[in-house]
Amino acid sequence: MTEKVKRQTVKTIVTLVLIIGGILVAIPFIWMILSSFKPDAEILEIPPTIIPKHVTFQHYIDLFQQLDFGIYLKNTLILVVFGFVGMFFNAMAGYAFAKFNFRGREKFFYLILATMMIPGQVTMIPVYLILNQMGLTNTMAGIILPGLVAAFSIFLFRQFMTTIPTDLIEAARLDGAGEFFIFFRLIVPVAKPIFAVQGILAFIGAWNNFLWPLIIANDESLYPLSVGLQLLQGEHGNEFGLQMAGSAFMVVPIIIIFFIFQKYIVEGFTMSGLK
Repeated sequence: MTEKVKRQTVKTIVTLVLIIGGILVAIPFIWMILSSFKPDAEILEIPPTIIPKHVTFQHYIDLFQQLDFGIYLKNTLILVVFGFVGMFFNAMAGYAFAKFNFRGREKFFYLILATMMIPGQVTMIPVYLILNQMGLTNTMAGIILPGLVAAFSIFLFRQFMTTIPTDLIEAARLDGAGEFFIFFRLIVPVAKPIFAVQGILAFIGAWNNFLWPLIIANDESLYPLSVGLQLLQGEHGNEFGLQMAGSAFMVVPIIIIFFIFQKYIVEGFTMSGLK
């Protein structure tokens, strides 16, 4: 057997293993999505079926007509929008750490990196007490503010922006460009790969935000989809079709976003120096 045939055989075996593994991993998600279109009686059939025999959209209709998923969706979209706003704040901070020289720059940056070592659960009580003193508990502002800045995001932007030639920025300054003009018209277009990565991470983080809204808010009108789905599982625990529809509504947008932009994730992490 020649070396070329051996490589082709190994490649074929690896491909088959990955395909089989991918199918096995995807089966629960496929079953969940298809079951959201089944009547409850069909979901409980033994043996279970994959393809719905009687397709119904009633579960999705009930999510918005009988439950508060419309409000949960609105709140989630608000969190996503402010997640993107926070991404630009992090980008500005990363740009400053990468291209500005100021006293204590390295110390501040290492301090920010040190916060990555602290689990988020440890800081929840102090942050809650601070927001409570400010009167921001049980408000949308209280849900949004702690997530606007992220140490990992600042680190990722800083690592990428150190690769941008400083001479390019200096040339723009000599032409009379202001710092905000340089950032939005020069840095942002060059940093598209890392913005794509952080945009995806910001979307996923805001879409899946669960614990903090549950802690800071006690009014259901402020809950996002993730908390609403948990309430659905508690109040409608026997309505499996409704739960499948709610879960599919949560998971499918993230899967779609990931499949569309997955190449940007790999490219952004590689160009940022992360292996």
